[in-house]
Amino acid sequence: MSGMSDGQNYAPKGKPAPVVKPGEFVFSAVALDHGHIYGQCNGLIEAGATLKSVYDPDRKKLDAFCKAYPQVKRAESEEEILSDPEVHLVTGAAVTSERCALGLRVMEAGKDYFTDKAPLTTLEQLEAAKDAVKRTGRKYMVYYSERIHVETAVFAGQLIEQGAIGRVVQVLGLGPHRLSAASRPDWFFLKEKYGGILCDIGSHQIEQILYYTGAKDAAVTHSQIGNFSHPEYPGLDDFGDATLLTDTGAAGYFRVDWFTPDGLQTWGDGRSFILGTEGFIEQRKYMNLGTKDGPGHLFLANGKEETQYNVHGKIGYPFFGQLILDCLNRTENAMTQDHAFKAAELCVRAQLQARVIAP
Repeated sequence: MSGMSDGQNYAPKGKPAPVVKPGEFVFSAVALDHGHIYGQCNGLIEAGATLKSVYDPDRKKLDAFCKAYPQVKRAESEEEILSDPEVHLVTGAAVTSERCALGLRVMEAGKDYFTDKAPLTTLEQLEAAKDAVKRTGRKYMVYYSERIHVETAVFAGQLIEQGAIGRVVQVLGLGPHRLSAASRPDWFFLKEKYGGILCDIGSHQIEQILYYTGAKDAAVTHSQIGNFSHPEYPGLDDFGDATLLTDTGAAGYFRVDWFTPDGLQTWGDGRSFILGTEGFIEQRKYMNLGTKDGPGHLFLANGKEETQYNVHGKIGYPFFGQLILDCLNRTENAMTQDHAFKAAELCVRAQLQARVIAP
């Protein structure tokens, strides 16, 4: 399946915008369990990073990765990468419940870590990760791709920062995904492995609620999960939603599900509605329903204008260049460590306290 039909292999490519010269920032990949690893690597390479080596025990995954990145060297072990003094950062997309353990090993080896979302599945893992960050001074950064690797999402943040809609009152996120069950690995259906739907794809939504409202903290006031239509996968939540109240006083609501029908042109009609005191923004991230307009649609209404923007190919993905410079300069411009961890904490809490509404 192509990336546009199957979200697990969604790996955007943008215009190269290098912030460093070749060889100035070297990274490696470990753990290729989720297709997001390709998006993580694409973003870093386009920002000028040099991909040196890769390791995964699965030869088939390794072969596919090396075909996509023919310049990469196959490492014989994870340890070979962790002990390589040239490597600044290790990026990985391990089984979700194993992402924290890999991160601890990476940081203890003196390297920064860039993991797929959700970055962890339990509050115990969160504490271990926080302790390791304090102890090692390394970064535990997260690929919250539905904001950092989507041009409408980047543009919405820029508009909000410019005051286009005033103070943000509510963020409403819709994150439908296509299940494509036959192509999913076994671990995808085991709750102790993937963390549950609010922890997994809900992490994208919670991160956006925090980001667009400018919040440093939030309370999960209500959450619910269900398995409405997949009794053959008892560990799967195929629906989930949650309501949040941020420390800025803004409201957040999101819905995530695995019900994208096969007739839809892409893997999910991801949308975001951001209400402000002086206007509102709607994002139609991946498609404009009923048209062949492609991705990248943002709508803005405020006291001055009512505008439809098509930003596809025009905004780029500044996160990756900022992350590289943050690692080199020990700054926090791409994303603060507190923000990355707060989003992770809230998605675990939302899952833990969720009411089961089906079956």
